[in-house]
Amino acid sequence: MNKLSDAKGDAGVAISLFSGAGGLDLGVEAAGYQVRAAVEHDLDAATTMGKNFPGLSGPVIRADILDVSTSEILRSAGLHGGTRPDLLVGGPPCTPFSKSGFWLEWKRLGLDPDASLLQAYTRVLREARPKKFILENVYALTYNNVASKTAYDRLLQEIDEAGYDCAAQVLNAADYGVPQARPRLFVIGVEKGQQVPQHPLPTHGGRWERRTTGDIVNPHVTAGEALDGLISEPEREESLRGQYGHLLENIPPGDNYLHYTAERGHDKPLFKWRSRFWSFLLKLDPNRPSPTIQAQPGPNVGPFHWENRRLRVPEIKRLFTFPDGFEFVGSRSSVQSQLGNSVPPLLAQRVAESVRDCPTY
Repeated sequence: MNKLSDAKGDAGVAISLFSGAGGLDLGVEAAGYQVRAAVEHDLDAATTMGKNFPGLSGPVIRADILDVSTSEILRSAGLHGGTRPDLLVGGPPCTPFSKSGFWLEWKRLGLDPDASLLQAYTRVLREARPKKFILENVYALTYNNVASKTAYDRLLQEIDEAGYDCAAQVLNAADYGVPQARPRLFVIGVEKGQQVPQHPLPTHGGRWERRTTGDIVNPHVTAGEALDGLISEPEREESLRGQYGHLLENIPPGDNYLHYTAERGHDKPLFKWRSRFWSFLLKLDPNRPSPTIQAQPGPNVGPFHWENRRLRVPEIKRLFTFPDGFEFVGSRSSVQSQLGNSVPPLLAQRVAESVRDCPTY
């Protein structure tokens, strides 16, 4: 399985917003940047970030980004006298535009305060004047509906008004060597008048949903390959319980609750066709990349291990391409949330390399 490179930090200084546990930042540093300042509101995620990034110029700024000035972020990075960062990175939380968010009407209408966090990013972009930037978000932000289109158009307009040209594209992490099918939107850009970076070309390929994506000459990294040789201790409550827990054992790898439907020929169907969310009782297939791993899965929401149990933290780290030695802080549910909200570091590295290698004048 592909691993992060060990770059020496000669690409310049980066500042990080909405840092989470640092998945995006790990990739940025692997591409040669130095993450010198980070802003993260969640205590556990901020502590995780501080524990794993010794190159930060100061402590992680643990505050709501809406209450943090750009000048404070620049000071934290050790940038004074009008010195600009080389790179701004961040993934503003945008739950109203996530795929799961559209199950709730108030989120479909965009009535979520998280939407304003996109504007917090563009505010720092406008005021910090980085040479380049990377913004990551849920791919549903590009959907052609009123809520998403309004927010996305506003985002692009604010990037333009801040003085930047950009390119936006949805990338599937599996197409870049990550053993997880995880589509995310990446908006990358530079100051106007410069050559706009191109998104990285896929390094891997294969079947994803109903189509083939990526470079099919080099197959996707599978969950089985990623977890091969990993020895992990059992966790508390990793066995499924409740009304449906016992059903997992008979579901074939790669399948879900649809195994128990009449349409699949089950002699005692328990569910109606497409009556549940797709991840319900979803089991990993060791011969394919993992499906998207969520931050806050319900009690019967997968993906689950093909050994009929919940995934363990070391396994989830592998499926995101976090180094085995990366230390997470917090309860089991907090660590799940930090991982599920993160950008796979290997994907982040590929994007950051493309931005890094785009010449400036």
